[in-house]
Amino acid sequence: MTGDVFHPEQLSRCISCGFCLPACPTYAMTGDEASSPRGRITLMRALQDGTLPPDDPTLAEQSSFCLGCRACEPVCPAGVEYGSLLEQWRVHQWRGRRRPLLARALMLVAEQRWLLRLLGLVRRAARGGPSPVAVGGRPDAPHHLMLGCFERGLFPGVSRAARALGPELATPAAQGCCGALHAHNGDLAGGEELARRLGEDLPGTIVTTSGGCAAHLASVLGRDRVRELSQWLADRAPTGEVLVDGRRARVTLQDSCHLRNGLGVHAQPRALLRRVADHVELPSAATCCGAAGTYALLRPADSRTILDAKLDEIEAAGVDYVVAVNPGCLRQLQTGLRRRRSAVRAVHLAELLARVTPPPSR
Repeated sequence: MTGDVFHPEQLSRCISCGFCLPACPTYAMTGDEASSPRGRITLMRALQDGTLPPDDPTLAEQSSFCLGCRACEPVCPAGVEYGSLLEQWRVHQWRGRRRPLLARALMLVAEQRWLLRLLGLVRRAARGGPSPVAVGGRPDAPHHLMLGCFERGLFPGVSRAARALGPELATPAAQGCCGALHAHNGDLAGGEELARRLGEDLPGTIVTTSGGCAAHLASVLGRDRVRELSQWLADRAPTGEVLVDGRRARVTLQDSCHLRNGLGVHAQPRALLRRVADHVELPSAATCCGAAGTYALLRPADSRTILDAKLDEIEAAGVDYVVAVNPGCLRQLQTGLRRRRSAVRAVHLAELLARVTPPPSR
């Protein structure tokens, strides 16, 4: 018996009802029971009790094929914590040299604080202390903007826009990675340690522009310490409109899977969008775009299959912008729309709100 891979209480909670099957993107792709949450939990149980050997190829394939989007969790009547089980599974399946080489390389980069700081400085990500005017003399209530480890290099404009929207946010340049990358790629202990270190570096409330990072940080530090940007801006949003050719922009939203399914945050970004633009709901807004952290890099063909149907919906909606609340989703959408030479632009929520034209003064 293997016996020690999963927390027994979490593994035993599944009642095999099948409510998760329609919510699972990989089951929709294949129709294969093994590619569903219920099927994967059956495999986990077989690994736990020794029915399947640890090197069984189906175990390796299904632990990798799963997006980790956690869409199965909100529909589960038994409250199965599937995301946690998947992290435990990958700790076992991807231990040592079994972890994909690209994932290892990305994790190594994310651990180098000096390199992350250099990326942020070169790419001009946001940094610095809060505006004294914005803080209003409240040093006892610190609020910090978290800089995503790769976001600061790929999308530095996101943190600059967030800082413009919330000048009271302190943004230390030397902050490290939150550990979500590690937790999702087979190093759960390392991911939790990085989150705790970041929590010490950024005391008080941590505001993040990444839905995946928000969910991971909240699981380690507690929900009271972490706010995703749309939560933070709920009563701070700019007034006015986003205009395109003199008219109110048409926008749609792609949810962050971990933000929606892990933290239940989905109404807040929509409320912000409706204040400044005409919001169009995508039929599949709540389902994964195929980015899924490193998934788009590790399994590009499967990722693109999932994305293509999403892009068809976006283009059919007749919108000007598709808005993301996670840098991985933003990269995925931008890449796909650029490949199609689409007129639709993918932007982060912070960037869209920073483009608001104030109402005319009277």
